[in-house]
Amino acid sequence: MSGTPTQQTTDSTAAPATDSAADPAAGRAGGPDESKADRRTRVTVLVALAANLVIAAAKAVGGVVAASPALLSEAAHSVADSLNEVFLLAALRRSRRPADRKHPFGYGKERYFWSLLAAVGIFVMGGCFSFYQGVQALREGAEEELSGYIAGLIVLGVALLAEGGSLLRALHQVRGQGGGLRDPALRTVVAEDGTAVLGVTLAMIGMALHMVTGQVVWEASASLAIGALLVYVAYRLGRDARDQLIGEAADPEAAGRIRALLDAQPEIDSVEALFTMKTGLDSTLVAARVDLVPGLDSERVEEVAVRIKRSLANTVPEAGQIFLDITDRPAREAHESPAATGERGGA
Repeated sequence: MSGTPTQQTTDSTAAPATDSAADPAAGRAGGPDESKADRRTRVTVLVALAANLVIAAAKAVGGVVAASPALLSEAAHSVADSLNEVFLLAALRRSRRPADRKHPFGYGKERYFWSLLAAVGIFVMGGCFSFYQGVQALREGAEEELSGYIAGLIVLGVALLAEGGSLLRALHQVRGQGGGLRDPALRTVVAEDGTAVLGVTLAMIGMALHMVTGQVVWEASASLAIGALLVYVAYRLGRDARDQLIGEAADPEAAGRIRALLDAQPEIDSVEALFTMKTGLDSTLVAARVDLVPGLDSERVEEVAVRIKRSLANTVPEAGQIFLDITDRPAREAHESPAATGERGGA
């Protein structure tokens, strides 16, 4: 290949893959199926929000009346979950905004940002307050009357039913989507509801043992256990959101399909570098540096580039942005270059 055609082709293919983006196959990521999934997720989040608001109020009143640290810890847990549901609703609405000049790759990562805030909310409002209640109970003790125990157990029983119903709704949606938890909003709801069911169970056990033995240590231990559980869940959710925000590569299966398609093209002599990054729930940026076979003129190279990008968009629908960098350097030189090895970013 001559230097001139390569430069012309690099200019035309290093820009966003407008040809593939215009192709209907390339736009499937934002199609009707994803909108339906978002609507189902929004309903699931609203169900969880309604349940948590009612339960938080009931737990707070019951905790004050019964002077129960475990019940107050569960109230803080429900308040944190309610605030997190608001974050998740914001994530669903804002992450589907179309790309613009300021954000040319779209707003898909908003989903992970709000999920990260939800994880922080679980840690601060839920976990830390639960630890505080447990430590205070151990230091100062707590006296409860029989009526207080009964009221607290009734509130927790109702909360268990409500949280369980919300969890079943979320799990039903997970099964309807093939059992996947790719959506951080849905993953957060499942984690919150599952943690809530376990937390309510711990609170009931602690309160019951306190009532039977008269030892507040049981209820304080339940509060500390709830705090530890919330901190662990917050850590896992926050870690997942962090990985997405800093730029996680596409799934190995999708990356393998992309490389296999490029290797199968007769005009491509070698694939020198391939970089992928998830830019949203169902969108991925693909950047590849390829060496074409010699003897192609600039017009032919441009036709090949457009066809390859369209093939990628059809084979990997989540590939919303596709960049091809055409080079005529020898393979050895390309492999030794910082850009090809990823030492300075990517193509």
